[in-house]
Parts: sequence; structure tokens; C-alpha cells
Amino acid sequence: MSRVLVVTPTYNERDNLERFVESLHDVLPEAHVLVVDDASPDGTGKIADRLAGRDERVSVLHRSGKLGIGSAYLEGFRHGLREGYEVLVQMDTDLSHDPRYLPDMLAAIERGADVVLGSRNIPGGGVDGWGPGRHFLSKGGSIYSRTILGLPLKDLTSGYKAWRREVLEAIDLGGVRSEGYSFQIEMTWRAVSRGFQVREVPIVFVDRRAGKSKMSRQIFIEAVLMVWKLRFEG
Repeated sequence: MSRVLVVTPTYNERDNLERFVESLHDVLPEAHVLVVDDASPDGTGKIADRLAGRDERVSVLHRSGKLGIGSAYLEGFRHGLREGYEVLVQMDTDLSHDPRYLPDMLAAIERGADVVLGSRNIPGGGVDGWGPGRHFLSKGGSIYSRTILGLPLKDLTSGYKAWRREVLEAIDLGGVRSEGYSFQIEMTWRAVSRGFQVREVPIVFVDRRAGKSKMSRQIFIEAVLMVWKLRFEG
């Protein structure tokens, strides 16, 4: 089994973090977790420190403020690469990404995939708890991006992914500037454009039960514009 690091950015996730770590280790006891906390005012960082203090599988990166999910993942990826992890997984802390799909995702890596997307838009996948507006933004964003970039993947906005370390080493992480949906699209595009094999496995995404969504109109607009930037760069 490859050494696995799960990177999870946090901002005001005090009601979810401990349950997230417990549910993850129930499914994958050997996985390590890196919490990247953006100075959460609700005390999430202190909860993360407490978890790390009693479990060597948990570690924490504290950042100076709310710097964005994209930069949090990049910092977490760099940390994982330095520490020698072979597979790096990105997951939301809010329990919308169910750890029970991790064995299937890691099995796809073991079978030769370089990147695995937890996909809501293939048979067996779906979403629980969204209204029409969120469905439109997510599926519309994937279709729009897929069409412009010429990618065959069905869920380009998914934030549940597993990466083989070689992919992250090959991608110019320093050149990634996106956040939110745009970050998810750009990272996958960079992997595909370098010839890496990306596979999708079905997941059911469950909308957060506690806390507040970080999704905003600005994040969506950034994704719309970033797709064209990637197209012209490509």
C-alpha cells in the first residue's frame, strides 16, 4: 500500500473536523492527514492541534489568514512531496466527501491511473442536498469547461481527487493561481496536458450539514475566465 497523505484545508470547520478525521481513519487507518488551517476565528486550528497532539497520523499547517483553498492545497501538496508521500488526496473537511470512496480511488491509482477524480457526473455518482442553482453551477461549469478545453472528463469541478506524486512533481505548482472551481479545473487540465492518465470513479457528494459554504459568485466568474486563459495557453 502506498503512503497516503490526505490534505484538507480548513476555515471555520470546528463542527466538522474531528468527525472528518475519525471517519477517514475508520475507512483508511494507515492514512495520514494534513490540516491546512487559514487562521480560523472559530478555533478550528486549536482543534487540529489537539488532534495532532494525540495522533501521530495528524499534522497541521497554520497560515496567517484566509488565503484561499487553492493556495492551501498547493502548500499542502508541497509539504507532502517533501515528506515523501506517494499518493496525495484532496478532500473537503465538511463531510461532503465521503471517505468510503477512498479505497476505490486508491485502487484506481494502484491499477495505473495517475490522477483519480471523485465524479458526481458518471453512472453511480450524484449529489445529495443541493438546490437547482448549485446543480446548474456545478454541472454547467463542467460542461462549459469540458467543451472549451476539449477534455473527456465529466466532472471537472470536483474537489475530491487522488494524485500520484509524480504528477504533482511534473506540474508547475508555482504557476497555479486559481481558487475554487477554477483551481480544480486548472489542476486537472495541467495533468492532462502533460500526458498523465486521469480516471473518474463515482461518488455521491453530500452537501455540508454544519458550517457555511465558501462558494461565491466571484469564484464562479473566476472559473469562467480561467477556462479561456487555459485554452489560449494550451
